[in-house]
This record gives sequence, C-alpha cells and structure tokens, in this order.
Amino acid sequence: MIHANGITLKYNTRTLFEDVNIKFTAGNCYGLIGANGAGKSTFLKILSGEIEPTAGDVIVGARERIAVLKQNHNEYDEQEVLRTVIMGHKELYDVMTEKDTLYAKEDFSDEDGIRTSELEERFEELNGWTSEAEAASLLAGLGITEKLHSKLMKDLEPADKVRVLLAQALFGNPDILLLDEPTNNLDLESISWLENFLADFENTVIVVSHDRHFLNQVCTHIADIDFGKISLYVGNYDFWYQSSQLAQKQLKEANRKKEEKIKELQDFIARFSSNASKSRQATSRKKLIDKISLEDIKPSTRRYPFVDFKAEREPGKNILEIEKLTASLDGEVLIKDFSLSVQQGDKIAFVGPNESAKTLLFDILAGDKQRDSGKLTWGETITTTYLPRDNSPFFKNEYSLIDWLRQYSDDKEEGFVRGFLGRMLFSGEEVLKKSNVLSGGEKVRCMLSRMMLSKANFLILDDPTNHLDLESITALNNGLIKFPHVVFMNSKDHEFNQTVANRIIEIGTKGIIDKMTSFDEYYASEEIKQKRKEIY
Repeated sequence: MIHANGITLKYNTRTLFEDVNIKFTAGNCYGLIGANGAGKSTFLKILSGEIEPTAGDVIVGARERIAVLKQNHNEYDEQEVLRTVIMGHKELYDVMTEKDTLYAKEDFSDEDGIRTSELEERFEELNGWTSEAEAASLLAGLGITEKLHSKLMKDLEPADKVRVLLAQALFGNPDILLLDEPTNNLDLESISWLENFLADFENTVIVVSHDRHFLNQVCTHIADIDFGKISLYVGNYDFWYQSSQLAQKQLKEANRKKEEKIKELQDFIARFSSNASKSRQATSRKKLIDKISLEDIKPSTRRYPFVDFKAEREPGKNILEIEKLTASLDGEVLIKDFSLSVQQGDKIAFVGPNESAKTLLFDILAGDKQRDSGKLTWGETITTTYLPRDNSPFFKNEYSLIDWLRQYSDDKEEGFVRGFLGRMLFSGEEVLKKSNVLSGGEKVRCMLSRMMLSKANFLILDDPTNHLDLESITALNNGLIKFPHVVFMNSKDHEFNQTVANRIIEIGTKGIIDKMTSFDEYYASEEIKQKRKEIY
C-alpha cells in the first residue's frame, strides 16, 4: 500500500499538485494518465521519495519496498549486467556485498564469523540463493541473451540498457512498483512478456505509459491527473476514455430525460463488463466494474485535437506500383528488389526491427531520398503527404504559428488559420509562439495540421505517435480509422496498428512478408512466425 496524503507541489508561481489524496493498494495496477506537462513523471518521483513535495507526505506500508524504473541509463555503466539487476534490491545487494567482503579478508576474526552468520541468515530470508537465477530469467524474458549477462553496462546498446534497468525494477518481487514508460525500446515479444508478468504480479503497480494497448492489458484502475488533482477510476484506459466521452456527451444534452441517460450508462457498463473477460486482468477487473455506480462515471475535462483527413480528389484505380526497388543508406543496402502493388483502401503497417529500412522507403516515396535502382509508378490521381520521423527541418525558421501554418493553407486569412490551430489545441497567445521553440508534441500537431491542409489521398506516417500525449494519439488514431484511402505507416503503437491497418508488410534482410491481415493475427500466425525466421 502507498498513500499520497495531502500532496501539494509548487514551482515558484505554478502549482502542479494541490492537496492530492489518493491510496494505491496491493493487487492492483494503476495507469497514471494526464496531458503532457500535467506532472505524471513528477508524481512518480514524489511517491518514490526522489522529489520532496511542498506540503503533504507519502505513507508506505511497514517494511514495504519500492522499486523504480531508473531513467538515468548510464548510472550503472561500470557494473556487470547481472549484478545491475540484483542491485534493484538494495538490502539484498548490500548483504551480498558485505558478505563477500568479509569472506575475502585474510585476517578473518571471530567477530567476522558472527557477522557472516547473521548475513547468511538474512541472505537466505531474502531468497539470495536464487537471486542470480531470478535475474537471469527476467533478462531472458526481456530479450537480453545470456552472453550479455557478464558484460559491463557501458558495452550494451542503448535499447538493451533500458531492458536491463526494467529487469532491475522487477527484480525481487517489490511491494510497490513504479514504472515510467516501461515499453519504450521494447519489441512486441518483450512487451507481451511484460504484460504477462504484470498480470501475475500480486503487489502494487503504478505505471505511466503512452501505449494504450499496454494500459488496457495491465491496468485495473486509471488515475487521471487534471487541474492539479488526481481522480481514480475503476477499469482500464478504454473504459475510462469511453465512459468519460459518454458522460461528456450527456452533459451537453442536458434536455434528455434522466431515465434515458441512466439506461444508456447502464448498457455501457454492462457491455464493457462483459468485454473485460477478454483481458488478462479479467476476473478482478470485472468484479470492480460490476460495482460501479452511475455516479462514478464523470465527464473528463481533457481536450482532444480535431484530426480529420479529407481528400480533395478521389483516387483512381491505379495507386502505386513499386518494381524491384533497391536502396542504400551510408553504403549499406537496406532494401533489395522490393516490389509492391498498392490497391485503393490499403492501410499498410510496415513492421519489423529494421527502422532505418522503413524510414528510407518512406523518404524515397516522399521524394526526400533517391533509390539505387527500381521503378516507382504513381497513379495520375494520387497526391501524397508525409509525416517524417525527423521533422526538425520544418521548424528552423522563426515564424509565428500563424505564419508557419499559413504556408501550407490555400486560405491565407488569419481567421481561418487561427481556427484551424484552435482545433489542434493552439489557442490565444499560443498561436504567436515561434515555430523554432515548440515542444516535440507541438511540432507533431503542427505537422498533422500541414497534412490535413494538403487534402492528399495517400498518407505516409513514420513513427507518428512519438512525442504525442494519449489524447493526441487517440485523436490521430480515430482520424486514420475514418480516412477511406491509402495509408502507409510505421508505428510501435500496438493499438494504432491493430485498429488502422488491414495489411502488414515486413521488410527483412533476406526478403519480405506481405499479408492482408490484422496486426494481431499477423503476430499470432505460426506460419508467419516461421517466415519471419527465414527473412532475417
């Protein structure tokens, strides 16, 4: 159990939290959500003791241990991988270290013998004899092979360092587990392993994540940070989102009969309660949802950008033909003899570990890079728009947001541009901000505005959810679902791929896989699992 009691945090004139009272109990997983800048990571640091609040305190159960996913990826550079994981349990690690130091002494005294006996007893109580096996098992589950276990942390790739630090947080069955973006840099297999691990975890978990599928799989509750307060809701992210949207809709329709509202909410709760049986947290979550009263469902004050792609021209029968395309980057061939025929309505998720190959293909299609050989044939009616992974070249000027977006608008009137920016959550004085000082999320919202104004009928998006908050990700996801024409996308967002894509393409070093199927079906197929081994 961990209890935030009257937590207030102020920075100069800004109040981030005001008299927050919330209790997190064992056996539950809490998804901590909120807009960018709401203070999600800061609140985790308050809970862990890293940040002292202005007022209030954090109460933890007696002898309960808190484990935190470390954000400093270089903190353990001089430590071996396996040892780094065990360091996640400080008491156990200290016992091991002192024990080893005493045994290494040349002048081992009677007092040393008494002390080592005490240490050995505590070592056994802390399951020290199985600690290395447990650490190795966690590393294996997260894709860190045994040959890396004895290496120094500084010799690992950055993505592997993150995996080791995640294993460190999970090690030793902590009573309270605080995870800030744990799925970053994890592949699908590792994320699935982590989902299963947390579903079986019997203690308290508090997690911040922009991965909606992950939140849906592991969370029993949602803790929503809004206007300096934290409100607690039963259910996973989808339940929170759908119920808050329904409550917001009913709030606007105040003239509807109360009985009709009650019936709609009752139907919604019943529908979601039955759907909960599909999740790994099924039993506990369904019991919680069954206890929800209508008063528990409240409208959210969260604002969502308006993302709606409208094509100016209907695409004809011919979309795009790619014939034997070969392309290199820095002298290395990343795409070889790649052929593809695109049909109207194709929404293709490009998947696989080689991010550079996917980005190179998208850059070639957008005309930003050249191919080595091969042929591209575009249909005469096709117009494209591109959201690149690196959007920095678009923001090197010092235009105001109004003038920045005006470049891409047929309607140059300030009123129109201001209105468009308002729909993308830039309002008031924000529209006068200089484009070169925008945050990562603000830049992506600007790029999405540019895409919508293009009125293209062929959308290309490379890592589109990077830097976006959950509200913007949800709005973009819904916009792409509604778009009736062709979409090419490369995304690590599971929900994105599953709900938008109807075709999956994987580019390997020895070939490709091209399947008309859903994202989940692609990764569940035994036939495709075998083919994936063949193309790498």
